[in-house]
Amino acid sequence: MVERFPEDFIFGGATAAYQAEGATRIDGKGRVAWDNYLKENYWYIAEPASDFYHQYPIDLDLCERFNINGIRISIAWSRIFPKGYGEVNPKGVEYYHRLFERCHEHHVEPFVTLHHFDTPEALHENGDFVNRENVEHFVNYAEFCFKEFTEVNYWTTFNEIGPIGDGQYLVGKFPPGIQYDFEKLFQFHHNMMVAHAKAVNLFRTHNIKGEIGIVHALPTKYPLNPEDPKDVQAAELEDIIHNKFILDATYLGEYSDATMKGVKHILKVNGGTLDLREEDFEALRAAKDQNDFLGINYYMSDWMKAYEGENIITHNSKGVKGGSRYALKGVGEREFNVDIPRTDWDWIIYPQGLYDQIMRIKQDYPNYNKIYITENGLGYKDEFDVEQQTVHDKARIDYIESHLSAIQEAIRDGAEVKGYFLWSLIDVFSWSNGYEKRYGLFYVDFNTQQRYPKESAYWYKRVAEQKHL
Repeated sequence: MVERFPEDFIFGGATAAYQAEGATRIDGKGRVAWDNYLKENYWYIAEPASDFYHQYPIDLDLCERFNINGIRISIAWSRIFPKGYGEVNPKGVEYYHRLFERCHEHHVEPFVTLHHFDTPEALHENGDFVNRENVEHFVNYAEFCFKEFTEVNYWTTFNEIGPIGDGQYLVGKFPPGIQYDFEKLFQFHHNMMVAHAKAVNLFRTHNIKGEIGIVHALPTKYPLNPEDPKDVQAAELEDIIHNKFILDATYLGEYSDATMKGVKHILKVNGGTLDLREEDFEALRAAKDQNDFLGINYYMSDWMKAYEGENIITHNSKGVKGGSRYALKGVGEREFNVDIPRTDWDWIIYPQGLYDQIMRIKQDYPNYNKIYITENGLGYKDEFDVEQQTVHDKARIDYIESHLSAIQEAIRDGAEVKGYFLWSLIDVFSWSNGYEKRYGLFYVDFNTQQRYPKESAYWYKRVAEQKHL
Protein backbone atom coordinates (compact mmCIF):
# COMPACT_ATOMS: atom_id res chain seq x y z
CA MET A 1 0.00 0.00 0.00
CA VAL A 2 1.28 3.44 -0.96
CA GLU A 3 1.42 5.78 2.04
CA ARG A 4 -0.56 8.94 1.46
CA PHE A 5 -0.41 12.36 3.04
CA PRO A 6 -3.58 13.56 4.82
CA GLU A 7 -6.19 15.06 2.49
CA ASP A 8 -5.85 18.49 4.13
CA PHE A 9 -2.05 18.49 3.87
CA ILE A 10 -0.77 21.66 2.21
CA PHE A 11 1.82 21.41 -0.54
CA GLY A 12 3.19 24.92 -0.72
CA GLY A 13 5.99 27.11 -1.92
CA ALA A 14 7.79 29.79 0.08
CA THR A 15 8.94 33.31 -0.74
CA ALA A 16 10.10 36.38 1.18
CA ALA A 17 9.46 40.01 0.33
CA TYR A 18 13.02 41.33 0.16
CA GLN A 19 14.35 38.22 -1.60
CA ALA A 20 11.67 38.14 -4.29
CA GLU A 21 9.81 41.43 -4.72
CA GLY A 22 12.48 43.78 -6.01
CA ALA A 23 10.88 47.24 -6.41
CA THR A 24 12.97 48.45 -3.49
CA ARG A 25 12.79 52.12 -4.45
CA ILE A 26 9.26 52.65 -5.79
CA ASP A 27 5.72 53.29 -4.55
CA GLY A 28 6.80 54.76 -1.23
CA LYS A 29 8.78 51.80 0.13
CA GLY A 30 11.14 52.77 2.92
CA ARG A 31 14.74 51.66 3.10
CA VAL A 32 16.05 48.65 5.00
CA ALA A 33 19.58 48.03 6.27
CA TRP A 34 20.24 45.55 3.46
CA ASP A 35 19.95 48.27 0.79
CA ASN A 36 23.38 49.69 1.65
CA TYR A 37 24.89 46.59 3.21
CA LEU A 38 24.63 44.56 -0.01
CA LYS A 39 26.27 47.33 -2.05
CA GLU A 40 29.13 47.64 0.41
CA ASN A 41 29.79 43.96 1.20
CA TYR A 42 28.55 41.73 -1.64
CA TRP A 43 28.57 41.47 -5.41
CA TYR A 44 24.80 41.90 -6.02
CA ILE A 45 21.75 43.82 -4.83
CA ALA A 46 18.09 42.90 -4.31
CA GLU A 47 16.97 44.75 -7.42
CA PRO A 48 15.02 43.55 -9.31
CA ALA A 49 15.43 40.14 -7.60
CA SER A 50 12.58 37.97 -8.96
CA ASP A 51 10.37 41.03 -9.56
CA PHE A 52 7.57 39.35 -7.61
CA TYR A 53 6.18 42.84 -7.01
CA HIS A 54 5.09 42.90 -10.66
CA GLN A 55 5.21 39.21 -11.61
CA TYR A 56 3.06 37.77 -8.81
CA PRO A 57 0.05 37.13 -11.11
CA ILE A 58 2.27 34.85 -13.21
CA ASP A 59 3.69 33.09 -10.15
CA LEU A 60 0.24 32.48 -8.64
CA ASP A 61 -0.98 31.13 -11.97
CA LEU A 62 1.95 28.72 -11.90
CA CYS A 63 0.93 27.69 -8.37
CA GLU A 64 -2.58 26.82 -9.52
CA ARG A 65 -1.36 24.97 -12.61
CA PHE A 66 1.13 22.93 -10.57
CA ASN A 67 -1.23 22.00 -7.67
CA ILE A 68 0.53 24.25 -5.16
CA ASN A 69 -2.21 25.28 -2.73
CA GLY A 70 -0.24 27.34 -0.20
CA ILE A 71 2.30 30.13 -0.45
CA ARG A 72 4.44 31.77 2.19
CA ILE A 73 4.57 35.52 1.62
CA SER A 74 6.08 38.16 3.84
CA ILE A 75 4.93 41.75 4.13
CA ALA A 76 7.75 44.25 3.77
CA TRP A 77 7.35 46.27 6.99
CA SER A 78 8.87 49.34 5.29
CA ARG A 79 6.31 49.13 2.47
CA ILE A 80 3.59 49.74 5.07
CA PHE A 81 5.50 52.02 7.48
CA PRO A 82 8.47 53.48 5.55
CA LYS A 83 10.21 54.49 8.80
CA GLY A 84 8.89 51.52 10.80
CA TYR A 85 6.28 53.63 12.57
CA GLY A 86 4.19 56.75 12.04
CA GLU A 87 2.78 57.52 8.61
CA VAL A 88 1.25 54.65 6.62
CA ASN A 89 2.13 54.23 2.93
CA PRO A 90 -1.21 53.65 1.13
CA LYS A 91 0.44 52.22 -2.00
CA GLY A 92 2.02 49.47 0.06
CA VAL A 93 -1.30 48.64 1.71
CA GLU A 94 -3.03 48.52 -1.68
CA TYR A 95 -0.34 46.24 -3.10
CA TYR A 96 -0.76 43.59 -0.43
CA HIS A 97 -4.55 43.72 -0.69
CA ARG A 98 -4.22 43.00 -4.43
CA LEU A 99 -1.70 40.23 -3.78
CA PHE A 100 -3.80 38.44 -1.16
CA GLU A 101 -6.92 38.77 -3.29
CA ARG A 102 -5.13 37.22 -6.25
CA CYS A 103 -3.92 34.35 -4.03
CA HIS A 104 -7.50 33.43 -3.18
CA GLU A 105 -8.59 33.76 -6.79
CA HIS A 106 -6.01 31.10 -7.66
CA HIS A 107 -7.02 28.87 -4.70
CA VAL A 108 -3.64 29.40 -3.03
CA GLU A 109 -3.76 30.01 0.72
CA PRO A 110 -1.38 32.83 1.76
CA PHE A 111 0.61 32.22 4.94
CA VAL A 112 1.76 35.74 5.76
CA THR A 113 4.91 36.62 7.71
CA LEU A 114 5.27 40.05 9.29
CA HIS A 115 9.06 40.10 9.56
CA HIS A 116 11.45 38.18 7.31
CA PHE A 117 14.93 39.66 7.96
CA ASP A 118 13.95 43.21 6.88
CA THR A 119 13.63 45.62 9.80
CA PRO A 120 13.18 49.18 8.43
CA GLU A 121 16.50 51.02 8.22
CA ALA A 122 15.64 53.71 10.78
CA LEU A 123 14.85 51.08 13.42
CA HIS A 124 17.76 48.84 12.45
CA GLU A 125 20.18 51.73 12.91
CA ASN A 126 18.57 52.35 16.29
CA GLY A 127 19.64 48.93 17.56
CA ASP A 128 17.10 46.70 15.83
CA PHE A 129 15.48 44.40 18.42
CA VAL A 130 18.33 44.83 20.90
CA ASN A 131 16.57 48.17 21.50
CA ARG A 132 13.34 47.52 23.40
CA GLU A 133 11.65 50.52 21.76
CA ASN A 134 11.50 48.52 18.54
CA VAL A 135 9.51 45.77 20.23
CA GLU A 136 6.64 48.22 20.60
CA HIS A 137 7.04 49.50 17.02
CA PHE A 138 6.73 45.91 15.80
CA VAL A 139 3.63 45.24 17.88
CA ASN A 140 1.98 48.40 16.52
CA TYR A 141 2.83 47.34 12.97
CA ALA A 142 1.43 43.86 13.65
CA GLU A 143 -1.81 45.31 15.03
CA PHE A 144 -2.24 47.44 11.92
CA CYS A 145 -1.77 44.42 9.64
CA PHE A 146 -4.08 42.15 11.66
CA LYS A 147 -6.90 44.67 11.40
CA GLU A 148 -6.24 45.82 7.83
CA PHE A 149 -5.69 42.56 5.97
CA THR A 150 -8.81 40.64 6.93
CA GLU A 151 -8.34 38.34 3.92
CA VAL A 152 -5.38 36.68 5.67
CA ASN A 153 -6.15 33.48 7.60
CA TYR A 154 -2.64 32.47 8.69
CA TRP A 155 -0.20 34.88 10.34
CA THR A 156 3.44 34.37 11.27
CA THR A 157 5.14 36.97 13.43
CA PHE A 158 8.80 36.26 12.71
CA ASN A 159 10.78 34.12 10.33
CA GLU A 160 13.95 32.56 11.77
CA ILE A 161 14.85 34.59 14.83
CA GLY A 162 17.84 32.29 15.34
CA PRO A 163 19.57 32.84 11.99
CA ILE A 164 18.96 36.60 12.12
CA GLY A 165 20.79 36.86 15.44
CA ASP A 166 23.48 34.47 14.22
CA GLY A 167 23.95 36.45 11.01
CA GLN A 168 23.98 39.85 12.69
CA TYR A 169 25.97 39.19 15.86
CA LEU A 170 28.00 35.96 15.51
CA VAL A 171 28.93 35.40 11.86
CA GLY A 172 28.66 39.04 10.87
CA LYS A 173 27.28 38.21 7.41
CA PHE A 174 24.10 40.28 7.97
CA PRO A 175 23.94 44.00 8.78
CA PRO A 176 25.33 45.45 11.03
CA GLY A 177 28.12 42.89 10.54
CA ILE A 178 29.07 42.30 14.19
CA GLN A 179 30.98 39.13 15.14
CA TYR A 180 31.13 37.08 18.34
CA ASP A 181 28.84 39.28 20.45
CA PHE A 182 26.93 36.71 22.51
CA GLU A 183 25.33 39.33 24.72
CA LYS A 184 23.67 41.00 21.76
CA LEU A 185 22.76 37.60 20.29
CA PHE A 186 20.81 36.38 23.32
CA GLN A 187 19.29 39.78 24.11
CA PHE A 188 18.16 40.12 20.49
CA HIS A 189 16.56 36.66 20.55
CA HIS A 190 14.87 37.34 23.88
CA ASN A 191 13.47 40.71 22.81
CA MET A 192 12.17 39.30 19.53
CA MET A 193 10.43 36.51 21.42
CA VAL A 194 8.85 39.13 23.71
CA ALA A 195 7.68 40.99 20.57
CA HIS A 196 6.20 37.74 19.26
CA ALA A 197 4.43 37.08 22.55
CA LYS A 198 2.98 40.58 22.71
CA ALA A 199 1.71 40.30 19.13
CA VAL A 200 0.09 36.92 19.89
CA ASN A 201 -1.54 38.29 23.03
CA LEU A 202 -2.86 41.29 21.08
CA PHE A 203 -4.17 38.94 18.36
CA ARG A 204 -6.19 37.07 21.01
CA THR A 205 -7.32 40.19 22.88
CA HIS A 206 -8.76 41.70 19.70
CA ASN A 207 -10.29 38.38 18.59
CA ILE A 208 -8.62 38.53 15.20
CA LYS A 209 -9.91 35.77 12.95
CA GLY A 210 -7.54 33.13 11.69
CA GLU A 211 -4.45 31.49 13.14
CA ILE A 212 -1.11 32.78 14.37
CA GLY A 213 2.28 31.19 14.95
CA ILE A 214 6.01 31.63 14.53
CA VAL A 215 8.64 30.13 12.23
CA HIS A 216 11.88 28.85 13.75
CA ALA A 217 14.88 27.47 11.87
CA LEU A 218 15.82 24.31 13.75
CA PRO A 219 19.08 22.69 12.62
CA THR A 220 19.53 19.46 14.56
CA LYS A 221 22.75 19.15 16.54
CA TYR A 222 24.55 15.85 17.14
CA PRO A 223 27.76 15.08 19.04
CA LEU A 224 30.50 13.85 16.69
CA ASN A 225 31.34 11.19 19.27
CA PRO A 226 28.29 10.37 21.42
CA GLU A 227 30.62 8.64 23.90
CA ASP A 228 32.69 11.79 24.49
CA PRO A 229 31.11 14.04 27.15
CA LYS A 230 32.83 17.10 25.67
CA ASP A 231 31.32 16.48 22.23
CA VAL A 232 27.94 15.92 23.87
CA GLN A 233 28.27 19.22 25.72
CA ALA A 234 29.25 21.01 22.49
CA ALA A 235 26.09 19.73 20.79
CA GLU A 236 23.96 20.76 23.78
CA LEU A 237 25.41 24.29 23.88
CA GLU A 238 25.00 24.78 20.12
CA ASP A 239 21.41 23.58 20.48
CA ILE A 240 20.79 26.19 23.19
CA ILE A 241 22.16 28.98 20.98
CA HIS A 242 20.22 28.05 17.86
CA ASN A 243 17.15 26.16 19.09
CA LYS A 244 16.41 25.66 22.77
CA PHE A 245 16.57 29.29 23.94
CA ILE A 246 13.88 30.41 21.50
CA LEU A 247 11.82 27.22 21.80
CA ASP A 248 11.69 27.56 25.59
CA ALA A 249 10.52 31.16 25.21
CA THR A 250 7.86 30.07 22.71
CA TYR A 251 6.35 27.14 24.58
CA LEU A 252 7.48 27.32 28.21
CA GLY A 253 7.16 31.08 28.64
CA GLU A 254 10.51 30.99 30.45
CA TYR A 255 13.96 29.46 30.12
CA SER A 256 14.53 26.09 31.71
CA ASP A 257 17.28 25.67 34.28
CA ALA A 258 19.34 23.66 31.77
CA THR A 259 18.96 26.37 29.14
CA MET A 260 19.99 29.18 31.49
CA LYS A 261 22.92 27.15 32.78
CA GLY A 262 24.21 26.90 29.22
CA VAL A 263 23.57 30.58 28.48
CA LYS A 264 25.40 31.68 31.63
CA HIS A 265 28.35 29.44 30.75
CA ILE A 266 28.60 30.94 27.24
CA LEU A 267 28.37 34.52 28.58
CA LYS A 268 30.91 33.81 31.32
CA VAL A 269 33.41 32.59 28.73
CA ASN A 270 32.70 35.30 26.13
CA GLY A 271 31.50 38.19 28.30
CA GLY A 272 28.14 39.89 28.63
CA THR A 273 24.98 40.06 30.74
CA LEU A 274 21.29 39.97 29.85
CA ASP A 275 18.38 42.24 30.72
CA LEU A 276 15.54 39.80 31.43
CA ARG A 277 12.56 41.43 33.11
CA GLU A 278 9.55 40.01 34.92
CA GLU A 279 7.23 41.93 32.58
CA ASP A 280 8.86 40.06 29.66
CA PHE A 281 8.04 36.72 31.23
CA GLU A 282 4.47 37.82 31.95
CA ALA A 283 4.01 38.36 28.21
CA LEU A 284 5.79 35.10 27.33
CA ARG A 285 3.74 33.06 29.81
CA ALA A 286 0.49 34.59 28.55
CA ALA A 287 1.36 33.61 24.96
CA LYS A 288 2.93 30.16 25.42
CA ASP A 289 -0.30 28.19 24.92
CA GLN A 290 -1.75 30.59 22.33
CA ASN A 291 0.33 29.61 19.29
CA ASP A 292 -1.84 27.88 16.71
CA PHE A 293 1.15 26.43 14.90
CA LEU A 294 4.91 26.20 14.74
CA GLY A 295 6.67 26.62 11.42
CA ILE A 296 9.89 24.62 11.18
CA ASN A 297 12.52 25.63 8.65
CA TYR A 298 14.94 22.76 8.23
CA TYR A 299 17.82 22.44 5.78
CA MET A 300 20.63 20.66 7.59
CA SER A 301 22.08 19.11 10.70
CA ASP A 302 25.44 19.74 12.35
CA TRP A 303 27.94 17.44 14.05
CA MET A 304 29.70 19.04 16.99
CA LYS A 305 33.07 18.36 18.58
CA ALA A 306 34.91 19.83 21.54
CA TYR A 307 36.89 23.00 20.89
CA GLU A 308 39.24 24.91 23.18
CA GLY A 309 40.28 27.86 21.00
CA GLU A 310 39.02 31.35 20.19
CA ASN A 311 35.97 32.21 18.07
CA ILE A 312 36.58 31.50 14.38
CA ILE A 313 33.86 31.60 11.72
CA THR A 314 34.56 31.50 7.99
CA HIS A 315 31.41 32.06 5.95
CA ASN A 316 31.25 30.09 2.69
CA SER A 317 29.33 32.63 0.60
CA LYS A 318 30.20 31.45 -2.92
CA GLY A 319 29.59 27.72 -2.63
CA VAL A 320 33.19 26.45 -2.46
CA LYS A 321 32.80 23.10 -0.75
CA GLY A 322 35.07 22.82 2.26
CA GLY A 323 35.28 26.58 2.69
CA SER A 324 33.35 26.72 5.97
CA ARG A 325 34.60 26.98 9.55
CA TYR A 326 32.37 27.49 12.59
CA ALA A 327 34.04 27.26 15.99
CA LEU A 328 32.82 29.07 19.10
CA LYS A 329 34.80 29.72 22.24
CA GLY A 330 33.40 27.81 25.18
CA VAL A 331 30.92 25.99 22.94
CA GLY A 332 32.40 23.73 20.26
CA GLU A 333 33.21 23.34 16.59
CA ARG A 334 31.14 22.03 13.70
CA GLU A 335 32.71 19.11 11.86
CA PHE A 336 31.76 19.26 8.19
CA ASN A 337 33.87 16.33 7.01
CA VAL A 338 31.48 13.56 8.01
CA ASP A 339 30.39 10.63 5.86
CA ILE A 340 27.09 12.27 4.89
CA PRO A 341 26.31 14.23 1.69
CA ARG A 342 26.63 18.01 1.83
CA THR A 343 26.01 20.88 -0.54
CA ASP A 344 28.63 23.15 -2.09
CA TRP A 345 27.86 25.52 0.79
CA ASP A 346 28.72 22.76 3.32
CA TRP A 347 25.11 22.25 4.43
CA ILE A 348 24.90 18.61 5.52
CA ILE A 349 21.93 16.81 3.95
CA TYR A 350 20.33 14.65 6.65
CA PRO A 351 16.55 14.01 6.47
CA GLN A 352 16.68 12.06 9.74
CA GLY A 353 17.46 15.38 11.41
CA LEU A 354 14.06 16.71 10.35
CA TYR A 355 12.31 13.69 11.82
CA ASP A 356 14.31 14.02 15.05
CA GLN A 357 13.51 17.73 15.32
CA ILE A 358 9.76 17.16 14.80
CA MET A 359 9.70 14.42 17.42
CA ARG A 360 11.72 16.59 19.79
CA ILE A 361 9.00 19.24 19.58
CA LYS A 362 6.31 16.64 20.19
CA GLN A 363 8.10 15.29 23.25
CA ASP A 364 9.57 18.43 24.85
CA TYR A 365 6.87 20.99 23.94
CA PRO A 366 3.55 19.10 23.84
CA ASN A 367 1.56 22.37 23.70
CA TYR A 368 2.81 22.96 20.12
CA ASN A 369 -0.65 22.23 18.59
CA LYS A 370 0.54 21.57 15.01
CA ILE A 371 3.54 21.96 12.75
CA TYR A 372 4.07 23.19 9.23
CA ILE A 373 7.42 22.59 7.56
CA THR A 374 7.65 26.16 6.35
CA GLU A 375 11.00 25.92 4.56
CA ASN A 376 13.04 23.02 3.24
CA GLY A 377 14.93 22.78 -0.02
CA LEU A 378 18.18 22.35 -1.88
CA GLY A 379 20.38 25.29 -2.83
CA TYR A 380 22.09 24.33 -6.05
CA LYS A 381 24.06 25.78 -8.96
CA ASP A 382 21.33 24.98 -11.47
CA GLU A 383 22.26 24.62 -15.13
CA PHE A 384 19.53 25.75 -17.51
CA ASP A 385 18.93 23.49 -20.54
CA VAL A 386 18.30 26.03 -23.29
CA GLU A 387 17.08 23.44 -25.78
CA GLN A 388 14.54 21.85 -23.43
CA GLN A 389 13.81 25.08 -21.54
CA THR A 390 14.13 23.49 -18.12
CA VAL A 391 16.54 22.45 -15.37
CA HIS A 392 17.29 18.76 -14.82
CA ASP A 393 17.44 18.80 -11.03
CA LYS A 394 17.17 15.20 -9.92
CA ALA A 395 19.30 16.05 -6.87
CA ARG A 396 16.59 18.48 -5.74
CA ILE A 397 13.85 15.89 -6.33
CA ASP A 398 15.79 13.34 -4.27
CA TYR A 399 16.29 15.91 -1.51
CA ILE A 400 12.59 16.82 -1.35
CA GLU A 401 11.46 13.21 -1.53
CA SER A 402 13.72 12.11 1.31
CA HIS A 403 12.53 14.94 3.56
CA LEU A 404 8.87 14.31 2.73
CA SER A 405 9.47 10.68 3.68
CA ALA A 406 10.82 11.85 7.05
CA ILE A 407 7.66 13.92 7.52
CA GLN A 408 5.49 10.91 6.71
CA GLU A 409 7.36 8.90 9.33
CA ALA A 410 6.81 11.64 11.92
CA ILE A 411 3.09 11.77 11.12
CA ARG A 412 2.91 8.00 11.44
CA ASP A 413 4.57 8.31 14.86
CA GLY A 414 1.96 10.75 16.12
CA ALA A 415 3.21 14.22 15.19
CA GLU A 416 0.69 16.77 13.89
CA VAL A 417 2.34 17.98 10.68
CA LYS A 418 -0.11 19.73 8.39
CA GLY A 419 1.91 21.02 5.45
CA TYR A 420 5.18 21.45 3.59
CA PHE A 421 6.41 24.64 1.94
CA LEU A 422 9.33 24.17 -0.39
CA TRP A 423 11.96 26.88 -0.32
CA SER A 424 11.57 28.37 -2.71
CA LEU A 425 8.62 28.69 -5.04
CA ILE A 426 10.69 30.61 -7.58
CA ASP A 427 14.39 31.32 -7.71
CA VAL A 428 15.18 34.28 -5.46
CA PHE A 429 18.31 36.03 -4.28
CA SER A 430 19.85 34.32 -1.28
CA TRP A 431 20.93 36.98 1.25
CA SER A 432 24.68 36.37 1.67
CA ASN A 433 24.95 33.91 -1.25
CA GLY A 434 23.67 35.91 -4.20
CA TYR A 435 21.80 34.63 -7.24
CA GLU A 436 23.94 31.61 -8.05
CA LYS A 437 22.44 29.62 -5.18
CA ARG A 438 19.06 28.62 -6.58
CA TYR A 439 16.28 26.84 -4.72
CA GLY A 440 13.16 27.37 -6.82
CA LEU A 441 10.72 24.99 -8.43
CA PHE A 442 10.62 27.54 -11.22
CA TYR A 443 13.81 28.79 -12.83
CA VAL A 444 13.99 32.57 -13.14
CA ASP A 445 16.01 34.22 -15.88
CA PHE A 446 16.97 37.29 -13.86
CA ASN A 447 17.65 39.28 -17.04
CA THR A 448 14.24 38.72 -18.66
CA GLN A 449 12.22 37.65 -15.56
CA GLN A 450 10.92 34.70 -17.57
CA ARG A 451 9.83 31.67 -15.49
CA TYR A 452 10.53 28.05 -16.51
CA PRO A 453 9.32 24.96 -14.61
CA LYS A 454 12.17 22.71 -13.53
CA GLU A 455 11.86 18.93 -13.55
CA SER A 456 11.27 19.18 -9.81
CA ALA A 457 8.16 21.30 -10.46
CA TYR A 458 6.57 18.54 -12.53
CA TRP A 459 7.49 15.94 -9.89
CA TYR A 460 6.09 18.12 -7.08
CA LYS A 461 2.88 18.64 -9.04
CA ARG A 462 2.32 14.88 -9.23
CA VAL A 463 2.98 14.39 -5.51
CA ALA A 464 0.64 17.26 -4.57
CA GLU A 465 -2.09 15.89 -6.81
CA GLN A 466 -1.83 12.26 -5.73
CA LYS A 467 -0.85 12.93 -2.08
CA HIS A 468 1.85 10.28 -2.14
CA LEU A 469 5.51 9.97 -3.10
